[in-house]
Amino acid sequence: MLEGVVPFPPEFARRYREKGYWQDRSLAEEFAAGFNRFKERIFLVDQNRQYTYGEIDRLTDNLALNLLELGLRPLDRVVPTLPNCAEFALLYFALQKIGAIPIAALVTHRYAEITQFVKLSGASTCVYPEQQGDFEFGPMVRRVQQENPSLRFCISLPDLRQLIEGKAKSTGPLKTIRIDPTDPCVFQLSGGTTGIPKLIPRTHNDYAYNSKTAAAVCGVTPDSVLLLALPIAHNLPLACPGLQGYLFRGGKVVLCASTRPEEMLSLVEKHRVTHIKVVPALLIRLINDPSIKKFDLSSLKVIQSGGQRMQPEVRVRAHQLIPSCFVQENFGMSEGMLFFVRLDDPQEVILETCGRPICPDDEVRLVDDEGREVGPGEVGELICRGPYTLRGYYGVPEYNARAFTRDGFYCSGDLMRRHPSGNYVVEGRKKDLINRGGEKISAEEIENLILSHPAVQNVACVPVPDPSLGERMCACVVLRKGHSLDLQALVSFLKAREIAKFKLPERLEILDDFPVSTFGKVSKKALADMVMRNADH
Repeated sequence: MLEGVVPFPPEFARRYREKGYWQDRSLAEEFAAGFNRFKERIFLVDQNRQYTYGEIDRLTDNLALNLLELGLRPLDRVVPTLPNCAEFALLYFALQKIGAIPIAALVTHRYAEITQFVKLSGASTCVYPEQQGDFEFGPMVRRVQQENPSLRFCISLPDLRQLIEGKAKSTGPLKTIRIDPTDPCVFQLSGGTTGIPKLIPRTHNDYAYNSKTAAAVCGVTPDSVLLLALPIAHNLPLACPGLQGYLFRGGKVVLCASTRPEEMLSLVEKHRVTHIKVVPALLIRLINDPSIKKFDLSSLKVIQSGGQRMQPEVRVRAHQLIPSCFVQENFGMSEGMLFFVRLDDPQEVILETCGRPICPDDEVRLVDDEGREVGPGEVGELICRGPYTLRGYYGVPEYNARAFTRDGFYCSGDLMRRHPSGNYVVEGRKKDLINRGGEKISAEEIENLILSHPAVQNVACVPVPDPSLGERMCACVVLRKGHSLDLQALVSFLKAREIAKFKLPERLEILDDFPVSTFGKVSKKALADMVMRNADH
């Protein structure tokens, strides 16, 4: 096993094999079954380009062989910073065929992140577009290479296209590669909004199970068409069920390099898209954009939302505008554990919860600050373990000692309570709290109330420093078009909800939009910094 990876304990690995969760096949072997079974079907669409399953198989064989000829080897770590394009998918499948390990970097990452990924992983290769917007990648990548002797290969997107198209010399080397299914197939990134993300080793065994099971829960069939506008390297678009899950089921994936509502919705109509993946902020933009009435969206069956808790009002409004669709909330983490609302859950459960785990052997506990399980209906921190949840971040044993319990439960930092239905309700994060004179206020609780105000399109509550109380709450609000709101009116609205006075916001910031992290979530750190800068002026 690759040094720095924390293995599953033998007794758990044995159980997961006996129960059939782990098949002891590499992702390359798993993908081969799909490529062969659905050979003539269209799998991938990227603007005017489309590829059948058979074409993807042939092209990625060729690319894998050319990468081996270049000098890549099994277990090499590769940092691709590519947008949503066919080349990313071709590179991902080719790397699986040679047993190399992609790191789920994003095209929005820059020097600080890329150099950290390379240093921590010992990456041999970086793949990048020449330019994205007004940013030139080449100088940055060369700087990273000069500082990191492990980084031997810097491959631009035009170079990658040549490797895809240039005929390989021989097919022999691929047949000799042996991949250990307990090794990592990808390094996902931790989703924190502060600091550099940590590397999450997902093994061939656990990642295949992750995607197959998520595909079943989401109702994916060979007739399903997925639109991917969220960054394709993310865990949700890549594997929950994402690119991988649709491959296993024989579906079609349409790539979109933009999250502009009109572009996304036009692709829904053109390709008769059945499934979309969103984060709540994106869905709020979609349902508030005038173009939603311009296109035929009747093919849509499932809008899958993750990343942050979605408010019931958003789900109800989305269904009103697109009656054919089911807004399926899920709670997931790149570290593994996935909760999904089921398609046949009762309406009140659909509106109130984020679902329940997808595997019978997912172990979930809600605990207090001392690690004791909380009572029924009480809020506690989610700790979890299971057949597709990591046992440790890569190469950081000191951090792992804090992030995992002694018996291997991952301490997520997410606050939840169990719903009477058996599903779970997200109640925020341990750190997403405003400490006002010792009274802890859940930002999410107040956000839920403010979002029901008719003038409010989106909201995020952040702490601002206070010399006497430590912190006070600032409500940052995006207004609906043509509406206005001041602090006095907002406080009056919240007082009518009969909440404790200390929970009322003491400052209001009206913004056009919110800063988001590279993971598509509202970046509360950046938002709090913005509020403080505004105060200084």
